[in-house]
Amino acid sequence: MQPFVTMTGLVAPVDRVNVDTDAIIPKQFLKRIERSGFGQFLFFEWRWDEKGNVIPDFSLNQPRYQGASVLISRANFGCGSSREHAPWAILDYGFRCVIAPSFADIFYNNCFKNSILPIKLSEEQVEQLFQRTAAREGYELTIDLQRKVITDGSGLSIPFELDEHRRQFLLQGLDDIGLTLKHEDAISAFESRRTAAGI
Repeated sequence: MQPFVTMTGLVAPVDRVNVDTDAIIPKQFLKRIERSGFGQFLFFEWRWDEKGNVIPDFSLNQPRYQGASVLISRANFGCGSSREHAPWAILDYGFRCVIAPSFADIFYNNCFKNSILPIKLSEEQVEQLFQRTAAREGYELTIDLQRKVITDGSGLSIPFELDEHRRQFLLQGLDDIGLTLKHEDAISAFESRRTAAGI
């Protein structure tokens, strides 16, 4: 996985509470097991109507938010089913960071396994980000995972908390398999001893 240390990116808002995983990536697109190719279907039913026409009011369809890599949303983001395709679609679209007051547990955990940083802030702090994003076209945030702080170059500085184990996973670009492979030599030596002992 790609390490996450520091990033600066354009912010895009999805101003809705209880954004569930079926809204993030609808069930009809869950026919593949590859992690790539899902970004084009992100928020599919909010981006296009039943006739396939673009819904211009939805934020991700607006030119000012094209190329965004930081997503802000409201409480309980990623609720619903446990599909890992949801973070796959978010990452494939180009988002590396999602900021919200709260996340569904399974979605939150899946983000770390897919090199996405989910940041929990207070309702008031998230509202401040929404207001700044709306007021300034091209609004960017810098997320510094080393220092655990969000800044915007205009005086905003918001510290955030993150479990140290998860922080190290992102900083080193590790998932569960990658963490295991860090001990590959010790595992191989153990297996060799077992084989030699006839176990």
